[in-house]
Amino acid sequence: MPFEFVKFKLDGLVLIKPRVFTDERGFFLEAYKFSDFERAGIKENFVQDNHSRSVRGVLRGLHYQKPPAAQGKLIRCTLGRILDVAVDIRKDSATFCDWASVELSADNAHMLYIPPGFAHGFLVLSDIAEIIYKCTSEFAPELEVGIRWNDPRFGIKWGVTDPALSPKDSVLPWFKDADV
Repeated sequence: MPFEFVKFKLDGLVLIKPRVFTDERGFFLEAYKFSDFERAGIKENFVQDNHSRSVRGVLRGLHYQKPPAAQGKLIRCTLGRILDVAVDIRKDSATFCDWASVELSADNAHMLYIPPGFAHGFLVLSDIAEIIYKCTSEFAPELEVGIRWNDPRFGIKWGVTDPALSPKDSVLPWFKDADV
């Protein structure tokens, strides 16, 4: 199998380590294969791919979409390095409000599957980073919401105190006021 699937304590969150074939010419890897992902319990149908480029110190998030367009995401960093963060906001979950983070980079080629019902954000650790991510629902601006990146309810260890935020992200509500 070209993938190793590593589960987190947060139900549904999975780190995917693809097998990378390298030689003097470069590398090859399978980034996604439905049959292998399905065997690992990731059975979603991905319907949209997004590509994001950001510079060092940019923090995007914490974003999510509300039902009926809640999004699962398969995140992959193709240039540079990011700290990728997922927060469980499923009210009926045993890990409600718990979070996990992982470094994704072009060098390690790891991916993170984040199921629907999680808020997502990332911090750019390199001079430039690009991520490509697959989504299980199309973007629905009327259902897009978020939570402030530094909400004390979560206590996420970002490693920064003053990241570069978009105007929209800088005014996201605290968890206690969010539409979860």
